[in-house]
Amino acid sequence: MPTGRWLFLLFALVLAVIAALAIGTIGFGPRESWNAMFGRGDATAVFVVRQLRLPRTVLALLLGAGLGISGAALQGVLRNPLAEPYLLGVSGGAAVGAVLAVTAGLAFALVPLAAFAGAIAAVILALSVAHATRGRGDPRILVMAGVVVGAFANATIMIVMANADASKIRGAVWWMMGSVADASWSQSAWLAAYVLAGGAMLVALGRTLDALALGEDSAAGLGVDVDRATRNIYLTSSLVAAATVAAAGLVGFVGLVVPHIARRLGARGHRALLLASALTGSVLVVLADLVARVALPPAELPLGAVTAVLGVPFFLVTLRRLI
Repeated sequence: MPTGRWLFLLFALVLAVIAALAIGTIGFGPRESWNAMFGRGDATAVFVVRQLRLPRTVLALLLGAGLGISGAALQGVLRNPLAEPYLLGVSGGAAVGAVLAVTAGLAFALVPLAAFAGAIAAVILALSVAHATRGRGDPRILVMAGVVVGAFANATIMIVMANADASKIRGAVWWMMGSVADASWSQSAWLAAYVLAGGAMLVALGRTLDALALGEDSAAGLGVDVDRATRNIYLTSSLVAAATVAAAGLVGFVGLVVPHIARRLGARGHRALLLASALTGSVLVVLADLVARVALPPAELPLGAVTAVLGVPFFLVTLRRLI
């Protein structure tokens, strides 16, 4: 990808972060927001920016990076332009695991692992459904299988929470809608660890993804252990997606839209595509969270609803091209 496009993405991310810190029920200028971020200036501005807006902006940035990179990897390994964690049921399964972990009182650091277990179960179930219909290689069949698994995951969450107290029900609803409103620095730290580790592994496997994009036979001819590589990429992508669900709930369609935008910007090889998808996803989710905060004040929209409004039309257009 040309250097100018990389600079454009970085500039867009900086502008998105500045807008997220400055715009809200209480508005601040860019310079005032910048000073407040470092504890300088008006006490109200310092409190709003540092205690309220900065943590959720950082969490939204990490969330977008994780969803973008996992979506790009899944589309590459499946050779499926409709693949993404939400539509494949990965996010739904991760939500089930996260809700079960929180209900059991596990520490937050262990919640992503429980979410990962749920994500893997959802992946296996979706692939089994697609394989049973002899449509494992058909993008439309796989997406429909993922939608069914996602619906089953939502039903499972409702059953688990049927006799729960009000606070746990509220938490389950939060997971199903997606939000960074309760962002904390500990959440961001754990999500950063999972996204950076998983993202680095996926970028390291970028050349393998390039080979897999040529087809299984061609990749095997180039010396790639197709089964092992596919499993490693799929599991790593699922872990990153599960970590985002554990941190912020179900935020759909980001992993679908972002890789397509990155390709339009000129990303070709999978290493460039993964990094560009991470940056593009960060920009998209930070701006989507800003819209969620300011669209209907003083109420706040679910982040997952905003990304769905953006993603569903894109999904329908992409699906029509495949039919």
